[in-house]
Amino acid sequence: MKKQARKAAKSRAKRSSVAKSSKVTAKTKAAKTAKPSPRKKTAPAKSAVPAVPVSDGKLSFNHAMIYSKDVERGLRFYRDLLGFKLIEDFRYEDKPVYARLRAPGGDGTIALHQAGPGASLSSEGVRLYFEVGALDDFCRKLIQKGFYITQMPRMMPWGWRHAYLNDPDGHEISLYWAGENRWKKSVMQAVRQVAKK
Repeated sequence: MKKQARKAAKSRAKRSSVAKSSKVTAKTKAAKTAKPSPRKKTAPAKSAVPAVPVSDGKLSFNHAMIYSKDVERGLRFYRDLLGFKLIEDFRYEDKPVYARLRAPGGDGTIALHQAGPGASLSSEGVRLYFEVGALDDFCRKLIQKGFYITQMPRMMPWGWRHAYLNDPDGHEISLYWAGENRWKKSVMQAVRQVAKK
């Protein structure tokens, strides 16, 4: 009985394979004889959720998780003020408790996650960095929308222009522009100067 079932399965698989290959051959012939139609150049579509990276045994950065007392308030900051695009969210009783967002100028993502009651949101030792070319204009627009910036843009000892602020949960954020000094090793010069004092 088992042998008959195996033979029947092999026979079905062989028939399916032959049918598929004849369809592919017919499509290939049709494609070779058909005249190419003019096409408009369009940018490739981006999926709403980032593709799963191929696992090649190497570590890849996925996203930064930001714990929040109020995910809706966090969304208003990251999406509405900073311009991040919402790509995924999860709601409980129609209230957002998780949201994944993509940076407006790249593929980097962050996730806002509802913090548990009484959880500490202290982020000492961790700061989020977002780069923007028109840093001064960007900061002015934030101020016009009523947001407080703890340090307006200024040139730092390592040669990059930085502004500092905190998100609604107190997480530190640096908005910066590296400009021409992006690859200069001025950080070590600043460290040496500090060490001399």
